[in-house]
Amino acid sequence: MNRPPNRTPQGEIYEVFAKFKTSEPLRHIGNVVAPEPGLAREYAYQLYDEWTWSEMILVPRSEIVQLIEPE
Repeated sequence: MNRPPNRTPQGEIYEVFAKFKTSEPLRHIGNVVAPEPGLAREYAYQLYDEWTWSEMILVPRSEIVQLIEPE
């Protein structure tokens, strides 16, 4: 099974999730690459700040647990 990489030479890959309204579920909006979590936060904020989000979170790709593998 080919899984996407968790790291690049530039740093760890962080998946970015956000929502517009507090009543909405989080949705995946993209990813950023950074050498440490603080920079990942800055990169995500700068990259995705075009919209007015009510919540935005980062998850290191390495921490995501896949429940069902694609065929």
